[in-house]
Amino acid sequence: MIETGFWQNVRSTQNRPLVCGILNVTPDSFSDGGQYRSAPRAIEHGLQLAAQGADLLDIGGESARPGADPVPIEAELERVLPVIEGISQQSSIPISIDTMKPEMARAALAAGAKVWNDVSALAFDPNSAAMAAELDCPLILMHMQGAPKTMQKNPTYGDVLAEVIVFLQSRIELALQAGVKRCNIMVDPGIGFGKKLADNLALLANLDRLAEQTGCPVLLGASRKRFIADLDPQASADQRLGGSLASIAAAFAQKVALVRVHDVAETVQMLRVLEAIEHGKT
Repeated sequence: MIETGFWQNVRSTQNRPLVCGILNVTPDSFSDGGQYRSAPRAIEHGLQLAAQGADLLDIGGESARPGADPVPIEAELERVLPVIEGISQQSSIPISIDTMKPEMARAALAAGAKVWNDVSALAFDPNSAAMAAELDCPLILMHMQGAPKTMQKNPTYGDVLAEVIVFLQSRIELALQAGVKRCNIMVDPGIGFGKKLADNLALLANLDRLAEQTGCPVLLGASRKRFIADLDPQASADQRLGGSLASIAAAFAQKVALVRVHDVAETVQMLRVLEAIEHGKT
C-alpha cells in the first residue's frame, strides 16, 4: 500500500530507484502498442513484471507518443479498469494510472490503483487539480511542451533545464493551492515530450538539479525513447535496451527516486549490481 509521504521515503529505505514497469493497454504506443490490448494478456504481463522485481506498475489506456490522437474516456475506461482490477485481485503491487483525465484517475483509484501519473501536469482538465486534492494520492507531474499530437514539431527552448524547472515549480504551486500535499508530489522532466536530442541529454545530465530546485523526488522515463535512436540510428524501439540502461545508470548516480521502464528484469539486475558496487566503496 502506498501511503501519504511515500515519495519522500523512497531513497531513505534503499540506495537505488524504485522500478516502475510499463504496461500499455493501447493499440498505438510507440514501443509495445497492441501487444497487451486484451485484458487477460495485459494482466498476465503485469504479473510477470511484478515477478521480475517491479516495485510499481504504470498502466495506461491512451498513448502519449508523438503524433498520438486523443482517446475518449469511455475507451480508456474499457481498456484499463479490467486490467487494474485483475492485477489487484492477484497481487499487492502498487498500480499507477497513466492518464490526463481526472475522472479516469478517480475510476482507476476506485478499481485499485494507488498513484496518478499525469503527463499534462494537471493542465489537461480544469478540474484536475481539485481532483488530485480530493483523491489525496501520490501524484506525478510531468513536463511536456505542447500536446502529444504536435509536441515534436520543432520544439524550441532557450535554456531547457531552467524552463522545465520553472514549469514544474508552477505546476507544483498550482497543485498545492488546490490542496494537494507536497509530500504526495513527484516530478518528471518528460524525456522525449516536446524535446530534441540536445534537450533530452541536458535534462539527463541534470536530474539532481531538478530534484534540488523543485524540492520533489524525480521520476525518469527514458526507456526505449527516440533520443537513443538519434545516437544509434540502427536501433528500433525494441533494440534500445543498452541506451535505456545507460540513462538509468545516470539516474542512479543522481539519486533519482523512480525509473519507468519496459525491461524490468534487466533494469533490476543492473540496479542491484550498481547498488552492490556503491555499498562496496570505501
